[in-house]
This record gives sequence, structure tokens and C-alpha cells, in this order.
Amino acid sequence: MIREPRLLPKSMGAESVLQVYMLGLVEFEAALALQRRLVYQVTGDRNSSALILCEHPPLITVGREGSWSHLHCSPEELRARRWRVRWVNRGGGCLLHLPGQLACYPILPLDRFGLGLQTYVDRLGEVVQSLLGEFDVHGQARRDDAGVWVNGRPIAGIGVAVHDWVSYYGFSFNVNPDLQLFRLVRWGAKDAEPMTSLERERRGRLRPSTVRERLLEHFVARFPFSRTSLFSEHPMLARKARSDALPTYS
Repeated sequence: MIREPRLLPKSMGAESVLQVYMLGLVEFEAALALQRRLVYQVTGDRNSSALILCEHPPLITVGREGSWSHLHCSPEELRARRWRVRWVNRGGGCLLHLPGQLACYPILPLDRFGLGLQTYVDRLGEVVQSLLGEFDVHGQARRDDAGVWVNGRPIAGIGVAVHDWVSYYGFSFNVNPDLQLFRLVRWGAKDAEPMTSLERERRGRLRPSTVRERLLEHFVARFPFSRTSLFSEHPMLARKARSDALPTYS
């Protein structure tokens, strides 16, 4: 049984600061390492929080409710597509990550907000639902499959982890990925419908940058902060990129 967090007293005059990292395409392992670094920072300063918005190259992550039965493709096909399968400690099931899917990773001190785990997951679902409503799409949050669904198909998978009541992971939201590939992986029940996208349900083209900006607005509306700072990169990712760079010869 998960205990509710104790509510921390907010210091008089103490600012609650949200650092938002609006990144582009980031390898999953690099994004996970960055989350861990930010969890460490927020654990030491609970007046601070962070939010990572990014996309990932193709891979499959399997959460605590996922299994091989949710993959509708053979090991040979996985190797042919060069899709790695990564088992992770978040909630939720199997999720195919692709460009065109927005990964949202909030690193929040839940005890400072007085939020229990289920209430926090519910609030993330509200963020997605309000975002969909802005584009005239009706979404329904489900607790059993931890996500938001549109017309019987999941559009966002929610899966979180907590360390010392600081959250990480979060949710992945389909803006305009290649939906044919989602027939090979199921979020939720193994016989559920494949994932859909905002572009499909809206029946019109969208600019991912616009969706990302609107998502941030809906997020801070439900998790208010005194101040928000925006960043387009993080030094940790820059160091990783330099170390992976190919040598140049003259």
C-alpha cells in the first residue's frame, strides 16, 4: 500500500520555480539520465521543479504492467527494425516511442504540492484532456489503463515513478507519429485497439511546436509556480553530444 506524502509547509516568500527544458529529439537513455540528475536536484531543493519536453528515436519501453504479450511482432522483426526493448520502473504498460510523439517528464516534489500518487496521475490526465479540448477533441481518462483515450483508442500513455516523493517519467502524447507502427505494440490490454494521434482525431495537420506550447500552458495551469524558466538545452546533454561526436580529420 502506498502512503500519502506528508504535506511540507511552504516557506513564507519562497518561490516555487519550474525549469522547462523544451528539447528536440533525445535518445531515451540520455533523457533518463537527465531526469535522474534533476530528481537529485529537486530532492535537495523542494522549492524547485523541472519539466522535460522531448521526442525519442524509435524504441519500446515496458513498464510495470507491461509484458511480451503486448508486443505483436516477433524478435526477428524487432531486430530488423532495430527497435530496442527497454524494461523500465515506471507504471503503465508497453509504449512505442517515435518521432511525432511528445514525451512529457515532470520532476515535481509531490509532497510540496500535497499530492498522493493517484491524485498526481489523475492530474496528468487532466492536462492531456484539457489540451485535447483546445483542439476540439474529447478525451477520456482511464485509471485501469493509466492513459487518455479518444474514440476507444489511447492517445496518451501515463506512467510515473517516484523517488523520495519526487516524480519522474510522466506521459507520452501522440501528435503525429506514423500510426501504422503502433499496430505492433499495445498500450493497456494486449487485445486493445492501437494508439491514435491528435492529428488523426482532429482530421487536420498540426505544428508540433504549437502543441508543445499549448501543453506547457495547460501543465502550469494545473501545477502553478511562482516563476517559469525556459531552456532549449541542458549542459549534461551537450557534454554527451560532444563525447559521441565522430572525429574530424583534416
